[in-house]
Amino acid sequence: MTQATKICQHQNYELKCSAKMLDNGEYVPLLVITKQVWPTRPREIAVRRGDYTTAEAAVEAAYAQGLEWIANYG
Repeated sequence: MTQATKICQHQNYELKCSAKMLDNGEYVPLLVITKQVWPTRPREIAVRRGDYTTAEAAVEAAYAQGLEWIANYG
């Protein structure tokens, strides 16, 4: 299994967006958001399911979900 990762900053948050390859060749997006001020505990955020045939597409889906989460709950 291969995995791709992108770490970026947005406002007071660090987004760790990654994609993990499944056995069928598709990718599943993963998202962990960490607030850069107290409390700093990382939170794993659920990303909408989809058919991601490339790691880049899955990472971008995780990133978009992270921005949406920050706008609504951050």
